[in-house]
Amino acid sequence: MLVVSRFRCVCTIVICLVGLLFAIPSFVNQSIFEKLPAFLQHTVSLGLELRGGSHIQLEVDLKSVEKERQESIVDETRKQLRKQYIKYSKMMVQPRAGGSAIVIELKDPENVGTVKKILSKIEKQLEIEAEGLQITAVISEAFMDEFAKRIVSESIEVIRHRIDETGTKEPTILKQGRDRIVVQLPGVDDPAEVKKLLGKTALLTFHAVDEDLASVPVADPESKANLPSKPGVVYLPEDRDGHLVYVPIKKQHALTGKSVIDAQVTIDNRTGMPAVSIKFDSIDGTRKMAELSAKYLGKQFAMVLDGKVLSAPVFQAVLSDGNAQITGHFTMEEATQLALLLRAGSLPAPLNVIEERSVGPSLGADSITSGKHATVFAFVFVALFMIASYGRFGGFAVVSLFTNIMLLFACLTLLGATLTLPGIAGIALTIGMAVDSNVLIYERIREEIRHGARAMMAVAQGYKMAAITIADSNLTTVVGAIVLYEFGSGPIRGFAVTLALGAIISMFTTFSLTKLLIHLWARKNGNREFVI
Repeated sequence: MLVVSRFRCVCTIVICLVGLLFAIPSFVNQSIFEKLPAFLQHTVSLGLELRGGSHIQLEVDLKSVEKERQESIVDETRKQLRKQYIKYSKMMVQPRAGGSAIVIELKDPENVGTVKKILSKIEKQLEIEAEGLQITAVISEAFMDEFAKRIVSESIEVIRHRIDETGTKEPTILKQGRDRIVVQLPGVDDPAEVKKLLGKTALLTFHAVDEDLASVPVADPESKANLPSKPGVVYLPEDRDGHLVYVPIKKQHALTGKSVIDAQVTIDNRTGMPAVSIKFDSIDGTRKMAELSAKYLGKQFAMVLDGKVLSAPVFQAVLSDGNAQITGHFTMEEATQLALLLRAGSLPAPLNVIEERSVGPSLGADSITSGKHATVFAFVFVALFMIASYGRFGGFAVVSLFTNIMLLFACLTLLGATLTLPGIAGIALTIGMAVDSNVLIYERIREEIRHGARAMMAVAQGYKMAAITIADSNLTTVVGAIVLYEFGSGPIRGFAVTLALGAIISMFTTFSLTKLLIHLWARKNGNREFVI
């Protein structure tokens, strides 16, 4: 006998109604949309190929970063050897298969061990080999792989920060391969300005704050009138708890972000509040920061990234060990963001534009129209087939299918997912997958009836016997979608999202909604026999 508990019945109806409620904003016109309550004013975001815009592929120049790091090690090694009066005939970064290496040729073999220790102290991740008077040092491959991941991820943060400055809404920024970043900008027709913006190398600088001038709150960001002027001083904006304040910064920077090797979120032992710990390199940063903290003790010192003040803390002590901590009334999210920006600014890498293309709004409109037609035709043909094949039960499947699509749009809206052209293809595929489950169940019910089972017992057995097959099929689809999402990018991910959501939702509608409709119909008709 087919039994559906009251609790399951109520849960199914509530989920379907909530889904329909959140799906409606994606299908109404702008005038109706503006009248909806605030919590419903969210729609599915359209991807690049639907809305039109720009696609830019960037390559992070990892080789230049590695070379710069090696040259810094060479400079510091040269200083250390001079201090210890160790003579050498050659010290240089030398190209070799697969990269480059630091090569040092000494004049005295007794100094080989000392130089190896000096190199290890300067950079722990060096693989050092000695052959006669020649020492070869290479940054380990494992470290460079991790270093590359970090540079690319932090480059993405800088790109995201800069694109937000252009006013572009919901950009798609994805890592591709080891050293490439894909940037998709819906609604941006001319990528020239964005390309110019992204092509710049991030620059983090540290500046003294002028004591004679006060920070000035400015209500209108466009209006900088009435700001005091002073030679050698420039006012730069800082966001303080959502309020814009212009801080008087000395133009001449005292230190650059190249000296910062790490920035992490920590907890201030005195207050228990989130803080940001900064570590400066041993080559130049530690010495300069010690001098600056002594000179500006008790005074403000600003960190500036891309013309904006990230933070302007006060030196509380002399920083002699190359470590500093920024404290304040940070939330964990604010501290994390500051640490990311500091790290991103401290590891600048050139970005080379290797591909760019534009998608016109007309092409996007054509894609939407074609996608709508494909989805509607798929729905209509599947609905006609189900009704023709299974009659009333086919109608139940059609209602379940319609609800499936609405729930899918509701999930895309709530997750903030972006709908792409392959995503529309995923929706069309979901339509076929959703009715496939019903077909399996209905055919199983027919088989049970042919073997002499009573009608409602046949329905119960049909659901029971088909459940494993349906679950296996849909879960396999979800696994495939997860793989596509993990290793794909852009539109491929859009397809994976709709495919996975469609598979999960179709299991819900099949085993909950369709089953509930059959249960309610059977109760209304007194559980009489029927033919399917």
